[in-house]
Amino acid sequence: MIDIFEEINMREKAVIIKAVLNDLPEWFGMPEAIQEYINCGREYPLYVASVDGKAVGFISLKETSTKTVELYCMGVKKEYHHQGIGRLLVDKVKQIYTENYEYLQVKTVARGYYPQYDKTIQFYESVGFCELEIFSTLWDEWNPCLVMVQKLEK
Repeated sequence: MIDIFEEINMREKAVIIKAVLNDLPEWFGMPEAIQEYINCGREYPLYVASVDGKAVGFISLKETSTKTVELYCMGVKKEYHHQGIGRLLVDKVKQIYTENYEYLQVKTVARGYYPQYDKTIQFYESVGFCELEIFSTLWDEWNPCLVMVQKLEK
């Protein structure tokens, strides 16, 4: 059984983020980046997907304006990919944040640079995001940042 809940304990947030991201080295292979996601994830709202009581995925969120909330970081352990868990996490966020925000955004690496990020873009498109803009030097030249958005429906 899949359960989606908000984790509020800072220590638990760190444990969950670290465990999930360490399981995804193709996307999160830089230890300093993982540490940054853990540090920020402690402060941001965190929604966790658990299967039979075991945390297998999460979304952390960051307000970027009074009208927009960002999926700051998201991950689902590899063995749970393609089981609808990511979609359930995004749906939960939409359900909760529609009341106070108009837009949801996410940043990822632009299409055509790494196959795993092309799959990420396909996932985000499948849950309602569309491409907004590419910032070629926001992160660095070999990781152009694609911003994807969607309007939250009330």
